[in-house]
Amino acid sequence: MTADTKTALLDSAETIARARGFDGFSYADLADDVGIRKASIHYHFPTKATLSAALMDRYATAIAAACADIKATNATAAGQLQGVISLYRDALKDGQSLCLCVSLTISHQSLSAEVNAQIGKFRAMMVEWLEEVFTLAQSDTSISGVTHPALEARACLALLEGAHLAARAEESLTVFDSAVAVLKARC
Repeated sequence: MTADTKTALLDSAETIARARGFDGFSYADLADDVGIRKASIHYHFPTKATLSAALMDRYATAIAAACADIKATNATAAGQLQGVISLYRDALKDGQSLCLCVSLTISHQSLSAEVNAQIGKFRAMMVEWLEEVFTLAQSDTSISGVTHPALEARACLALLEGAHLAARAEESLTVFDSAVAVLKARC
C-alpha cells in the first residue's frame, strides 16, 4: 500500500460521505471505488473511526488554507464574506453534496468523541474567522449594520450550514442562493 492509496481512500470516503452521509457507506464501497480489497483498507484505516478522524483533519486543514487565501486576496470584509459564501456554495456540487463538516455533523451519534471534538474545533475556527470578518466590517463599513461581530459570526455560520442542508435536500443551488441572499445584500 502506498501513500497514493491512502489519499485515494480519503478522496473516495470524502466524496461518498459528502453525498450520502458518513453512515451511508462502508469499507466495501471504498474498496469498489478505489479498486482494492476491503481488507486492504484496514492497513491505512483500521476502523471507520480512524478514517473519519483523518477525513476531518484533512478537511479542516484544507478549509483553513482556503479561508487564508480568501483573506489574502480580499482586502474588504465584504469581499471576504462573499469569498466564504462562494466556498460553501462550491462545496454543494450542484446540490449533490454537502460540506464534510455538515455531513459528519448529521452522523454525530455514530462518530467517535475525537471526531466530534474535531468538528467542534472546526466550527470554532470558522466562527473565529467570521468574527474577524465582521470586526473588519465595523471599520471598513463594507458590510452594513454590523454591531456584534461575535453574534454575527455564529449566525452566519448557522445560515451557511442551514442553507447547505436545504440546498442538498432539494438538490438545488437556487435554494442556497436564496438563503444567503440576505447576507450578500449587506455587502
